[in-house]
Amino acid sequence: MNYLFSSAMDKFQSSAVRDILKLTQGKSIISFAGGLPAEELFPLEAVQEAYDRVFAQGKGVLQYGLTEGCTPLREALCERMRGKGMNLTPNEMILTTGSQQAIDLLTRVMIDPGDRILVQEPTYLAALQVFQAAGAVVHSVKGDEDGMDPEDLAAKLKQHQPKFVYVVPTFSNPTGYVWSTERRLSLLKLCREHNALIIEDDPYGELQYGADDHFPSILSLDEHPHGSAVVYTSTFSKTVAPALRTGWAIGDPAIIRHMARAKQAADLHSSSIDQLALYQLLSHFDLDAHIRVIRREYGARMKKMTTLLKPLAAAGLRWNEPKGGMFLWAQLPEHQRSDVLMKEAVQHGVAFVPGATFFAENPKHNAMRLNFTHANDEQLTLGVERLAAAMKVLQNA
Repeated sequence: MNYLFSSAMDKFQSSAVRDILKLTQGKSIISFAGGLPAEELFPLEAVQEAYDRVFAQGKGVLQYGLTEGCTPLREALCERMRGKGMNLTPNEMILTTGSQQAIDLLTRVMIDPGDRILVQEPTYLAALQVFQAAGAVVHSVKGDEDGMDPEDLAAKLKQHQPKFVYVVPTFSNPTGYVWSTERRLSLLKLCREHNALIIEDDPYGELQYGADDHFPSILSLDEHPHGSAVVYTSTFSKTVAPALRTGWAIGDPAIIRHMARAKQAADLHSSSIDQLALYQLLSHFDLDAHIRVIRREYGARMKKMTTLLKPLAAAGLRWNEPKGGMFLWAQLPEHQRSDVLMKEAVQHGVAFVPGATFFAENPKHNAMRLNFTHANDEQLTLGVERLAAAMKVLQNA
């Protein structure tokens, strides 16, 4: 049979992270590759009890639900978002199958082939996949640990006139950087001047390590959500469990309505029974206390990894120490390639993601993303030892 695939399939690229996860399945490879939370911290008993309470309500819980999502859960999320300075109603929110679907739906309703999108450099790989599949032309904006460079952003807004600017300003993927409030306000000002929507992706914002740190969402700094220049997305994947596949988007009602229409064509609605369970969880479980436990543990694992990496500084390895999130961004000397190191590292039993895959253009071949949240102390120690051994082989080659 000669299968006649659409030309759109030429734009779909395989995820380097997913490919590496396949590579490590069933093998004694310690993976620093995926953005995986720690299973041992999942609130298993609380989730089981939440589902029990849902099923106790009768067979109706197995029926179709609203495209926009379970109303009680949206109301509970609105209340939770108010604590973060975002004042909204359920009409300004849609529940999605993870925040990944929120990015996909926004792209569907905003982007025609050939439209321009700006992203920070580097940026979230799976967002790039969505944008490229839609036929968008993606340009990157230079920046540093404080966020996008305002001068470069202004120049590229003027040059490319993008439909939207996609950012992960709080503990970003892949770098773990957190934007300063000044850079967030600068982005808002410039995007309003150039009529470019901001997509603020915030899957990691709850995972801050400093108890007194405050990193305001960009949406909370703007009019919200009516007339806002921002659509905010987040997820339960990093605070409860990824398998529930429940995320949300907040924005002007006109945008949310269009997203709902696109979602009807995609899947009618996300799993209503998972949403009902999450509502029960929020009603009967102290999620904030649970998040504090996650923060402490992930902060300790980050400190452990950075301490273990210190001897590798002599070999030219450099890295940041993030204030939250799940990743740190490491860089080899300029002349070395992390994809070459990756092949050697797998032979030694450790995996990471080469950094080039996170760039829309002009990739850095000496960079790599390391996840520290999924490995325990023993795995962190052994994994960094194996990484050091792989680096030594390349240096002596």
